[in-house]
Amino acid sequence: QVQLVESGGGLVQPGGSLRLSCAASRSDFTIYVMGWYRQAPGKQRELVASIVTSGENTNYADSVKGRFTISRDNAKNTVYLQMNSLKPEDTAVYYCNVKSLFSTFWGQGTQVTVSS
Repeated sequence: QVQLVESGGGLVQPGGSLRLSCAASRSDFTIYVMGWYRQAPGKQRELVASIVTSGENTNYADSVKGRFTISRDNAKNTVYLQMNSLKPEDTAVYYCNVKSLFSTFWGQGTQVTVSS
């Protein structure tokens, strides 16, 4: 079984920063895409950012462009989300997502709360 272990969430004031990490427990499969989703209460889960293995192509939600940066360490099967200039609207549970050829895996979620 593949487990995705997330860390880095917490409470931060507006304008602050957090870095989320997500590590896959095994590497005997090909990971094509790693990304981050978030879901606030009463709202639909949305894609925040994603990164592919080849070409270092990245995608960001318009709401986080210029503030968030996704990166990955393929050797460690780890994806990161650096979040700067955080806003209260960023408050949500953030979920790591990993896609292989046939499967999709989700992390347990980590709470990010931006509040003064």
